[in-house]
Order: sequence, then C-alpha cells, then structure tokens
Amino acid sequence: MNPITRHRKLLENKKVERWYENLKARSQVTSDTYLRNFGLWLEYLNHDPESIIIFAKDHFEDFKGSVSDNIRELEKKGTMGASISTSLKALLSFLKYNNVSVTLGINIKNENRNLKAEKEVIPNSEDLSKILRIATLRERVSISLMSFSGLRPEVLGSIDGTDGLTIGDIPDLKIEKGEITFENIPVQINVRPDLSKIRVGYFTFLGNEGAEYLKEYLRHRLVSGEKLRKDSPVILPVEKQSLDKKNRFLMTTLLLRRIKATIIKAGFKWRPYIFRIYFGTNLDTAEAKGLISHPWRQFIMGHKGDIEETYTKREGKIDEGREQYSKCLPYIETQVRGMREEEKQSLEKTVTATVLEKIFGYTPEQSEKLMQLSDEDLQKELQKKLGNAQDPESIRRKAMQDAKEIGKRKNKQVMIPISFVDEYFNQGFEFVSAIGSDRAIMKLP
Repeated sequence: MNPITRHRKLLENKKVERWYENLKARSQVTSDTYLRNFGLWLEYLNHDPESIIIFAKDHFEDFKGSVSDNIRELEKKGTMGASISTSLKALLSFLKYNNVSVTLGINIKNENRNLKAEKEVIPNSEDLSKILRIATLRERVSISLMSFSGLRPEVLGSIDGTDGLTIGDIPDLKIEKGEITFENIPVQINVRPDLSKIRVGYFTFLGNEGAEYLKEYLRHRLVSGEKLRKDSPVILPVEKQSLDKKNRFLMTTLLLRRIKATIIKAGFKWRPYIFRIYFGTNLDTAEAKGLISHPWRQFIMGHKGDIEETYTKREGKIDEGREQYSKCLPYIETQVRGMREEEKQSLEKTVTATVLEKIFGYTPEQSEKLMQLSDEDLQKELQKKLGNAQDPESIRRKAMQDAKEIGKRKNKQVMIPISFVDEYFNQGFEFVSAIGSDRAIMKLP
C-alpha cells in the first residue's frame, strides 16, 4: 500500500479522487506527490477542495493575493524556489482539471534553480567504492544498478511496492541447477514501459563489477532457500520475505531510506539520486571522448530522444549498444578490470616501471629493458634482486615499508609477486588483479 499521509483523506472527495486517478494513469509518483502538495496548499490557504474552486474562480484577485502572500512567507522560511514552484503546480493542476484555468504571473525567487543540487559534489570512483564496500548485499546491488546502469529508484521498486525490476527483465541472466551465469557481459537490462518514467520501454547494461555484485546477492538468496523465478524481484523488501506477501517489491521510499543510511554510514551526505547523476555525468565524459554517441547516451539513460530512438528501433541493435556501453566502463566502474584492454595494458606498464624503479631501485633505462623480458625471465631477475626477501618476516617488513611509502603517493598501487599477497593483505592492501600467473596488483584503499 502507499505510504499513509495526512492528505490521503482528501481522496474521500470525489473531485479529488478523479483528479488523482487521472494523474495516476500516467505516473503514480506524480499523483502521490501532487496529492501531498495539493493538501499543503489547502492548508496554506485555509480552504477545502470544494471551496478552493469557488475561491479561484469567483474571487480571483483575492485568490492570487493569498497565493502570493504564502509564496513570500515560504521564501522567508528558506524554502527553495524550485520546491515552491513544484508544489504550486499541484494546486493549479487540480483547478485546471475542474475547469478553472488561472494565470498567476507571480515571480518566485530562484524558481528554476535547484540550489542544493548546484552545491552537490559528484562522487568519484573512490567515493563510490567506499560506499559499495560497506553496503549490504541488497543495497550494494541497488546502488550498482543506479551507478553503473543509470536506473531510477522507481525502476527497482515502485512507490507502492507492487512492481519493480524482475529477474526476467535481465535476459542475459540464467539460473540453472542452482548455478547463476550471464550469457553476455555487459548484461542487458530491460526497463518495461510500466517502470519507465517516459512510459516507453528501453534497455541499459550492467558491467562486470555490477554483475558480480548481482550474482553474489542472488546466490545468497538461493542458499537461503528462495526459489528464483523470472517474476522474482531483483531487489527484495527484506532478505527472506515470502513472495506471497502483498508488497513483493521494496517501495521506492524505503529503498531510498536504506541507500541514504548506507551513504551516511560511509561518511557522506549525498541524496540517493546522486548515483544516477554519477552515471550520467560519467557518460557525458565518455561522450566527449567519442566513446558513446549522444543518441545512445540518451537511450540507456531512459531520456526522451528523437522519435527514432524508441525501443523498437533500438531492439535490433543490442550488440551496438553493448559495445558503446563497454567503452564507457573505465569511467563508470570502480575496479581496474572495467578498463579497456589497451588502457589496462598502459596502466600495467606504468605500474611495472614504477615498482622496478621505486621499489627495486632500477634506473628508467634498466626498467625499460626488463619489461621486454618474458614473465619467467623477469621473475628470475627480480628473485636475484630480492635475495633472501622471500622469507615471511622479510615479506612482512617489505609490505609494511611499502604501505608507509605508497600511502604518501597519489598512485596507491603496487605490483608484487603473487606469493606476497597474503602479507600485503594483512597490512591493509586490497587485491586489484593478477598479472600472468606470478604477479599481482595490490592497492591501498
């Protein structure tokens, strides 16, 4: 059921109910928001649904004066102009539905500015990584779908908890004999028209990092005894909620509340919607570098584009969309594995040179020659350099020294022999990736 507010009783009035249902036919989010704001304006003006129609129609000047006075009071209280303007639309919408169209001509200070949003700092990948690390399995997937796929919160769970993203909406996801696999990565995610803000179906994608989080969450549910079907929610209201309960999906407000709690726990003050902004902002960067076209950027964000950018036109071009999305992953995901191969090779070469020069004491010329060696020959050369550093105590001391030195550098990564991983992990390093069979990249968080 919808969250109960003091304004729900307004639906007992037939005119309000019809207006509400008319809005709901397009968007329940809009209908609930407008109902709440309409109730507030009735309180501001000290009227009921019936009398406000008469007041606006037969006593327009007094009506306009009262609205203007209340706007100025709200401005004095510090209410944002954009919020005042949005709330006023609900009152005017109700009047228009009841054949009372009014033009107020009242200016609202900073009406077209969202001052809070203007002051927001978009998270970087390290901020997002920190939030994902402390999140629960469910919240981690929710945040990933917003940050890596650009999904709106309402797609994951509707405002009344009756609809949301299902396993069947992820065609690349396969569950057979208790095993979870993906036929393609990036994974395709379909947003049905009923879940789309623009009421047009579209699809987006989820890269390797997000797919791993999703797989981990679904595996946990399988182990807990849940039978996952195509109509099973991707995000459950509670970890072990049975599917015969009325609210099969996590309501939008509760979803946002859980995500907000995770953000605060990580030490930040962002609103949950910042994760979709993170996705859009990084797509802008990728578009500027020519990695994704503007039409595709619009489409996977679920924005209204040109008429040809409908789902029907894009349905036969899934591979094209997947390819363009893949190129954007270095700017979206938090893990190195999301980088394009050529960028990853470049990073590995830079890290290797840094390690050879800063850790092993080679000159730039020597490190350049060493990087031409095969992995086996390079390992032998480094073992000679290390001497007796292979014993556990020497490895521990070296890990402590590296942690102290690397902590002062902008580049927090270090390449080590694969056998050193345990000791470096004990000193606070995080595993990034393996290079070949004998080396690994670790980093300080």
